[in-house]
Amino acid sequence: MYIDNISLKKSISSWLFFMFWIISVMIIVGGLTRLTDSGLSITEWELFAGFLPPMNETSWNIYFDLYKEIPEFKLQNYDMTMSEFKVIFWWEWAHRFLGRLIGISFLIPLLYFTYRTSFKSMINLYMIFFLICFQGFIGWYMVSSGLVNRIDVSHYRLAVHLMVAFIILSFILWNYLNLKVLEFPKKNINFFLSLVLLLIVYLQITIGAFVSGMDAGTIYNTWPMMGLNYFPNDNDLSNLFSISVFNDPSLVQFLHRNLAYLIIIFYIYIFFKIYTNKLTRLYGPINLVGLFLIVQVILGVLTLLNGAQIYLASMHQISSIFLVSSCVYFLYLNKRFSN
Repeated sequence: MYIDNISLKKSISSWLFFMFWIISVMIIVGGLTRLTDSGLSITEWELFAGFLPPMNETSWNIYFDLYKEIPEFKLQNYDMTMSEFKVIFWWEWAHRFLGRLIGISFLIPLLYFTYRTSFKSMINLYMIFFLICFQGFIGWYMVSSGLVNRIDVSHYRLAVHLMVAFIILSFILWNYLNLKVLEFPKKNINFFLSLVLLLIVYLQITIGAFVSGMDAGTIYNTWPMMGLNYFPNDNDLSNLFSISVFNDPSLVQFLHRNLAYLIIIFYIYIFFKIYTNKLTRLYGPINLVGLFLIVQVILGVLTLLNGAQIYLASMHQISSIFLVSSCVYFLYLNKRFSN
């Protein structure tokens, strides 16, 4: 994205900065929606009709009656009162409202800036808008999986929904950085190393979504062992190589733990490579990644030890936003002059 007009460039930069933070809030609210088991409280798509919340008792009863038809109510929340329903409803409504707000906040400025520049110069941002629209479809696809024959959404669809959100966030940050005047290092580490670091962090977030989707964080609430053993004693090691490995809560938790260790080892390798070669301009970015990695690991352990307590689990997800962002920034600085 190349723009000559400095004033316009600043405006686009400020807009992308705003979009980065509102999508970050969306990820946080989405996480809390999952942690509070609120995601199935609205059982219809309602692209436009649901923009406003229920305004009277009749509307509330309609929503509640629809909720009573799904398995989550019949099998799990059959004694739920209207006041309790309203709590989970507001989380899901806020999540959907933010989704609509993000769509509008992205499309209208995008059209304006396209008018001021050209479609060609904004093509990257149109691709992001396509992903935002696709994310809305994935969100409903995820919710629909929990409306029939199960009391939760598919953890696979949950993981896709979360990963698309992080990809959108990463692309917005990348385009934001493209508009900033940054001083690139004259000598970097291999671009492939910084790319792999980001990709395995993405993978860890995906497995973390599996953990959340199957409530796998509520079992084996010990660390560093899983109960009395390193490997969960309710499983066989051979099951790690089974096609159903991602459907087993204890194995998913095991993978989530051990991938974290792998990320730490890989980070240390990159860290020493940078410092050994005295790549001083990369000291700050790699230290930033390390800081958020430490915070993420500590919050992950605390979340586990406390049985996935909601506030700790939410903080663990919030820290993942900062970790991914620092990895994207580190990757961006390695996009030129890599050797």
